Amino acid sequence: MNASSGRLPVSRRGLLAGASGLGLGGAVSLSGLAAAPAAAADPAASPLLWQQPGHSGAPRVGGLHLQFGPDASREVVVSWHTTRSVANPRVMYGTSNGGFGRTVQAATRTYRDAASGTEVRVHHARITGLRPDTDYVYAAVHDGTTPELGTVRTAPRGRAAFTFTSFGDQGTPTLGRKTANGYVNDNLGSPAAGDTTAGVERIAPLFHLLNGDLCYANIATDRVRTWSDWFENNTRSARHRPWMPAAGNHENEKGNGPVGYGAYQAYFDLPDSGSDDELRGLWYSFTAGSVRVISLNNDDVAYQDGGNSYIHGYSGGAQQRWLERELATADADPEIDWIVVCMHQVVISTADRFNGADLGVREAWVPLFDRYGVDLVVCGHEHHYERSHPIRGQQPTDTRTPVPVATGTRTIDTTKGTVHMVIGGGGTSAPSNQLFFDPPKARVITGVGAADPATGKRPPVYVVEDAPWSAFRDADNPYGFASFDVDPGRRGGQTTIDVTYYSVSGPYGDLVPVNRFTLTRPRGARGGGRGR
Repeated sequence: MNASSGRLPVSRRGLLAGASGLGLGGAVSLSGLAAAPAAAADPAASPLLWQQPGHSGAPRVGGLHLQFGPDASREVVVSWHTTRSVANPRVMYGTSNGGFGRTVQAATRTYRDAASGTEVRVHHARITGLRPDTDYVYAAVHDGTTPELGTVRTAPRGRAAFTFTSFGDQGTPTLGRKTANGYVNDNLGSPAAGDTTAGVERIAPLFHLLNGDLCYANIATDRVRTWSDWFENNTRSARHRPWMPAAGNHENEKGNGPVGYGAYQAYFDLPDSGSDDELRGLWYSFTAGSVRVISLNNDDVAYQDGGNSYIHGYSGGAQQRWLERELATADADPEIDWIVVCMHQVVISTADRFNGADLGVREAWVPLFDRYGVDLVVCGHEHHYERSHPIRGQQPTDTRTPVPVATGTRTIDTTKGTVHMVIGGGGTSAPSNQLFFDPPKARVITGVGAADPATGKRPPVYVVEDAPWSAFRDADNPYGFASFDVDPGRRGGQTTIDVTYYSVSGPYGDLVPVNRFTLTRPRGARGGGRGR
């Protein structure tokens, strides 16, 4: 949807007045923004005074969050949700120097939660034609309510430095269900789910990758409230930088959409992958600088029965075919240095009595990661932090044990193999960092048994293997995230990603570096390039 003109003359001084904290040196007060439809102002008039909204009873702008388009240097989607119909949802936006100079209308997507019957309306305003590596301010509003402000920086175009972060398995810090003994959190959340958001904001990355199991709504009594609580916790970050998700097994909600992801698909407007509409947004890719990020939904290939319904093979191979085309395209592009995959279930894990690694993912996708030189895979599912040595190839075992190609722990040449990171300490009340095998081993799900008549779930079948691929495990800290500093390097030289895993504690997101290492590869070596 293209933006329309209609300049609103807000002075730079007025725009940036107030307390700092929005990433542009100042906050913008929106208490005076009109709730009436935006219109072009008289250029001869004094700076526009926008009146307070009337008491129309319109719902507030809830859960404001951002997503990048396929080209993160040019396209951003601004999203928010309501549970009632609203009139004229729109976003006003502009640069920090120019104010809200343009307006784009939002399209509304709906879903009806099968458990409660509540209809949720999610409003997505797609802003295109932005300038790369540029700060923008925006205000999301619909008629009769107070606008909500956000800021966003577009990605650089071409080779440039930037930072992104990643974690999975967050939950919510809120108490959402009332029992006879008081309120409880029934979706695996904990106060740490708020601490990690604060920690991400201390880094202030360009974007954040969510490695699945966002809020665990599928096990909550009130699924709609759980999603709302999750967005309310994260909007303090997600309104300033895109939080780009991968769908995990706990996004699979019984009755919501053809394969259970109807809520997830409504809340996020993600880059188009050309999939059928019923599978929209479950896999996608985007480019930021010289990094191609590929987000997958591996419930499609994983054997474990982990959602509200068993959907192994749901895409009929469509995701697999798309993934191979996407990887081939990225590997052939001399402007792409790094291929990063974000998904939920894991290829590696040394936790005992937890989920385990999944043979289905190893069989379907690891050979593709090897063939097309994927540099980094970030996952969740296991509620701890660990990482592998670079791996390439598989042993001829029943579990397809990954083969480490190097054992250095500080600097890793990713042209030799792919590094897998389990970053599942986003905030759940069930961490797994105290469950490590010692010495390292892995339980691998090799299939599932017949459905249990009592639960309807298919129990996993496990095989235990040695773990020669294990490089680092954090047994001390249950919560944290990883930060990735991309350095494009120089023409003819090496490009690097400096990785730091931080433990997080406390409501202010106090950070302690736990594990540091560097990924390196020749700059411009893909697509037959020679050090561009």
